Amino acid sequence: MAPQRFHEQFDQIQRSLPDVPLAMGPDDSAEFIYERGVVLARDGEEARVVEDTVRDHFTATAGLVGDHVRRAGPRTNRSGITRIQVGDPSDRGPGIRGGGDDAVAGALRALRTAEGRTGHRLVSRNHVVSIAVNACPGDEPVPVAHTEQPNPSPAPGTYDPASAVGVLVVDTGLMHDYRSYPPLAHTDGDLQIRETDDDGVLQQYVGHGTFIAGLVAAVAPNTAVTVRGTLNDAGAILEDAFGEALFDAVEEGGWPDILSLSAGSSNGRVDGLLGVEGFMRALRGQRTLLVAAAGNNASATPFWPAAYATQPDYADAVLSVGALRGDGEYGACFSNHGGWVRVYAPGERLTSALTGFDSPVPYIYQHSTYDACRYGFGYACTCRSPRHNGVLSDGTGKPDQVMFEGYASWSGTSFATPVVAGLVAAHMTAHQETDPRAAARQLLEKNVEFAEVRGAHVPALLPATWRPVPVGPA
Repeated sequence: MAPQRFHEQFDQIQRSLPDVPLAMGPDDSAEFIYERGVVLARDGEEARVVEDTVRDHFTATAGLVGDHVRRAGPRTNRSGITRIQVGDPSDRGPGIRGGGDDAVAGALRALRTAEGRTGHRLVSRNHVVSIAVNACPGDEPVPVAHTEQPNPSPAPGTYDPASAVGVLVVDTGLMHDYRSYPPLAHTDGDLQIRETDDDGVLQQYVGHGTFIAGLVAAVAPNTAVTVRGTLNDAGAILEDAFGEALFDAVEEGGWPDILSLSAGSSNGRVDGLLGVEGFMRALRGQRTLLVAAAGNNASATPFWPAAYATQPDYADAVLSVGALRGDGEYGACFSNHGGWVRVYAPGERLTSALTGFDSPVPYIYQHSTYDACRYGFGYACTCRSPRHNGVLSDGTGKPDQVMFEGYASWSGTSFATPVVAGLVAAHMTAHQETDPRAAARQLLEKNVEFAEVRGAHVPALLPATWRPVPVGPA
């Protein structure tokens, strides 16, 4: 059964994608969200095989009509993916909450025999890729006084445009006042489309990309950071569109040295996301290092594209990042984990730029904190502290409102990821290394820090300017 917060986030994402009926999968678990009534296949012969096989299967079974199987807006794309609609379009009304999707499940079953013959996957759900715990960061941002120092605080060093390491952040866009934070003076990219609602209240997720850019620039001053607002819609995008958006992001300014990505999805498989397969093949032929978040579901299930890090074809090209709790000694309660996570970094209660530098901006909490950690941890984690009531939760109290005046404290593998991206960039500058993949290898080889995550000792990268935060007892 999906936890309450997942249902809250499901509703939030559905509102951000009003024309896309969504379902939870598998069944009513909290593993992933996907587009109802649509499957993905590779262009060409494989798409034809999927169409014909699913149509024959549905025609021979009760309850589903084979005539409804057809291409869903046929088009060519760089990802090499075709969307195929399955089932009756009249059953695809928006706002359907939870549960599975019989049409998509039937399509997946229909292809099992054919996939057994070919030895590889032919069809996939169209998953929602998001910056999302169970579809959102580890917590919601908390205001930090502008008199306090960011954490990590800006590292010593200067910006040199001739040698600056190029870092591309694919996330939400930049807030209008981001240049008020000095480390972001050399940052460029897309502005957030809409920051506040009609009442002037800060919308959920909108400062995510600015916060991330601030972390990269603080850890590595000699970086040219570009932010692309690919995930402006509540941090969510469909898998097939995401593959295309990644191509757009890297082609607009050229392939960067480092691509920092704090988004992804599980899919219940160990062979990646079909919708980003084309982009990953293109990445393999470049020199770019993809630093990707491991996700915030407290799960060992592979989270893509981070989990490509342990596939032989991508081991050099992808670095997957999990989050440590505030003291840096153990894994954060929300962090995904497992052998596919290559390294961990501080990701709980980090402080960076958000918004409100020009004038204070109100924010209303969306989720209520819990009485106890929802993952069973015994320290004062972000599940329960600091306390607040949220408008989406079923609590009886009035939602809490706060004011942001520049800085925020925030938690998630979303933020451990740019810390690692910054450390790789700083290593490149310090050692005059021009190959980001070689820099990542060197950084991990020379690293002597370790932390404990679910009983395992794992590599940990701790910035020199990062200050441990006492976690306290539950």
